[in-house]
Amino acid sequence: MLDKTHNKNAKSWVAIPENSDFTLQNLPFGIFSTKDNPNRRAGVAIGHQIVDLEKITSHFQSIHEDLNTVFSSSTLNDFIALGKEVHTQVRHQLFDLLSEGNTSISEAVLVQQKDATLHLPIQIGDYTDFYSSKEHATNVGTMFRGKDNALMPNWTQMPIGYHGRSSSIVVSGTPIHRPKGQKMPPNAEQPVYGPSSRMDIELEMGFVIGKSTSLGDVVEAEKAEDYIFGMLLFNDWSARDIQKWEYVPLGPFLGKNFGSTVSPWIVTMDALEPFRIEGPSQDPTPLSYLQTTGARAFDIQLEVSMQPKGIAPKVIAQSNFKYLYWSMSQQLAHQTVNGCNINVGDMYASGTISGPTKDSFGSLLELTWNGTEPLTMSDGSERTFIEDYDTLILKGWCEKDGLRIGFGEAIGQILPSKE
Repeated sequence: MLDKTHNKNAKSWVAIPENSDFTLQNLPFGIFSTKDNPNRRAGVAIGHQIVDLEKITSHFQSIHEDLNTVFSSSTLNDFIALGKEVHTQVRHQLFDLLSEGNTSISEAVLVQQKDATLHLPIQIGDYTDFYSSKEHATNVGTMFRGKDNALMPNWTQMPIGYHGRSSSIVVSGTPIHRPKGQKMPPNAEQPVYGPSSRMDIELEMGFVIGKSTSLGDVVEAEKAEDYIFGMLLFNDWSARDIQKWEYVPLGPFLGKNFGSTVSPWIVTMDALEPFRIEGPSQDPTPLSYLQTTGARAFDIQLEVSMQPKGIAPKVIAQSNFKYLYWSMSQQLAHQTVNGCNINVGDMYASGTISGPTKDSFGSLLELTWNGTEPLTMSDGSERTFIEDYDTLILKGWCEKDGLRIGFGEAIGQILPSKE
């Protein structure tokens, strides 16, 4: 349901550059610190600025008494735990405070983003990664099993996923060391140990749990969005050679758990409401516990750039969150249908988001078709997989009828393996 915060004509007294991700209609939440105040605390992005929420707690006292303290926490978990009604009221109050003509707060509560350090916005308890793009699953299956056996029989029956490693999820700007592990070279009789030579990215979106359940509870697909606080960009780094050797019979392990990168700002579900659309048709019809009504997908434009050290970045892929076959609602319903409990701050990733055309594929594995079709960089050099000191940049934004909100960037550089 749209409300005043979605008014595309509303202006702020804060200067917001044209095509900014962080408009008055967005107001994403994050955690930051500054040199003069190294304590981590909550903020909201607007234009090039951050609203220091710790400085304006008096404006939220009538909403919930805990808002006097939660914005001083080093993560957003305590704020998120207050519930959707509180989140919405805080968003509305911020919209009013930052709207043109309001003099209740001043520039003294603003911090330049360039002068701040952005931190992982939540304490992540558990992390689940899904495999929900039909195009991606078909591409990968075609490479490794052939076109006639690309999708496994269960893929169109349920959202496929696995439990990943939350300890290695890092905020944008944190470098990742090239992982080591076992690999089985082509035509070899024995595996070898060493650094991955087929480092890859996976273009994903993540969503953050905003409401806990007890063991045995089931989240209904129809009500699943009540349990989601918001979304961010997610790069699930992947070591394809390690992954290929280990993934049968139990799936991803060392090829995935060495690092994932998220953007620092969480865009709320309220902010995304104007960009809701129908997802792909599903055949066969999902089982009853996975069925939903209404539009459950979101029109989020996505972009990946690759930047070898010392040269300009090159856009290598442009995709869209709307291509996902399984929605967030269905993913969460499936995660909990067996009674698995969830907690505030849990992270869920969509799986690689690939579209129908080659330039919309969400991984180098697909873009270079398993390393056989190199990509040309801005200086004429070529890449099949990621080399040391290459930087990958993920971007995401929604735009419709003059209304724009964005997710910022998820940036990560691959460093050589540690000795």
